[in-house]
Amino acid sequence: MEKFLNWNDHFRKTNWYVITGGPSSGKTTTVNLLKARGFKTTIEHARHYLDSQRINGKTAEKLRKNQEEFQLRVLQMQIAQENEIAADDLVFLDRAIPDSLAYHHFLKLPENKKLLEAMRNVSYKKVFILDLLPLVKDYARIEDEAAQKRIHELIIDVYQSLPFPIVFVPPLEAAERVDFILKNL
Repeated sequence: MEKFLNWNDHFRKTNWYVITGGPSSGKTTTVNLLKARGFKTTIEHARHYLDSQRINGKTAEKLRKNQEEFQLRVLQMQIAQENEIAADDLVFLDRAIPDSLAYHHFLKLPENKKLLEAMRNVSYKKVFILDLLPLVKDYARIEDEAAQKRIHELIIDVYQSLPFPIVFVPPLEAAERVDFILKNL
């Protein structure tokens, strides 16, 4: 795993907190609870992309057949979103750009130039990695338990290669996870 420690001293500092973890770790539930408590949050782009394409009549299976294209679309949405957020906004991100790198590794996709460039420009105040919960499959989450665990490991590896503090969030009840996160800002 490439170490992305060559940031310039003048890279943009943000007040952004990443909520991440493998599939079915409770990220979106946690982010939604943070939003309900009045915090600014973002959406998870893989599911949003699938939802927007389903409206146009495309199935999740068809979209995922070309994983390289799917991952690029999700990455482009994530980059655009992070470019629109003011650096001093306190915001909780439902996944972030480095998650794309973990999925590229999982899917054995080539690391494209856009992804590597984006990785060199990321900046987060802190990263909260949620421990896995029992896997719940749906139209967007198609991984099995082995894939769930492997993706989670890759997400940890990617974020550990970055110079941002990481907090591991135990598998508590959803509201308790939010309390744990807020106590560890």
